[in-house]
Amino acid sequence: MFSVYGVSGQLFRGSLEQLRQIGAVGAVARGNAVQAVGRDGQDPSSSSPGAFTARAEHPAPSDEAHRSALAAYAQTQRVALPRHPLSRVDALMSRPVITIPDSSTVLQAWQILARHGVGQAPVVNSDATLVGLLSRADLLRPERLPTPGSNALVWRALLAQSVSDIMSTPVPSVAADTDIRRVARVLLDTGLPGLPVVDEQGLVTGFVSRSDILRAVVTDPPLDLWG
Repeated sequence: MFSVYGVSGQLFRGSLEQLRQIGAVGAVARGNAVQAVGRDGQDPSSSSPGAFTARAEHPAPSDEAHRSALAAYAQTQRVALPRHPLSRVDALMSRPVITIPDSSTVLQAWQILARHGVGQAPVVNSDATLVGLLSRADLLRPERLPTPGSNALVWRALLAQSVSDIMSTPVPSVAADTDIRRVARVLLDTGLPGLPVVDEQGLVTGFVSRSDILRAVVTDPPLDLWG
């Protein structure tokens, strides 16, 4: 089940097929794409260009003792997961979810995203109800940024601007029991980096991103692609 929320509340609730017929979803404002940032806060582009080459030129020691030590370490890093295929959003969504109050300034929102190492976050009102989505791309849209030579007061005014003025809204959301493949379809249709997960009252309970889905594809137990 999918919903669409804006500043005036819930605008739609229905199936994927119905959602794809709504013009507001396709018209969600999007900025330039940004590099995906994982939950650990590490930006893949931050590593040095020669890092991969250096690792290739200096392979791991080949002696049996070192291989055994590495294997033992790897065993300690394995997380015990339920032995069933993943098919629903609630099996892979990020939680607890990071949200941004709609009363925040651009500076405060940027600090929240940076502190948690994420590329986007749902925006909620004073009742904790979903009203929009804010990403780093929204904050860095070229037409919004002052020129390098702009007066310091211009930059100060930008940082003091309200998040509600620049967030993407209305924004689609998804219920926790929704099929993952349907979420992937919406992400492809809208170009959004992820969807907030909400309950029937519109309260944000999680967030499911492209990275979450890709992680499920390569993790054991696997994503149930055909169930």
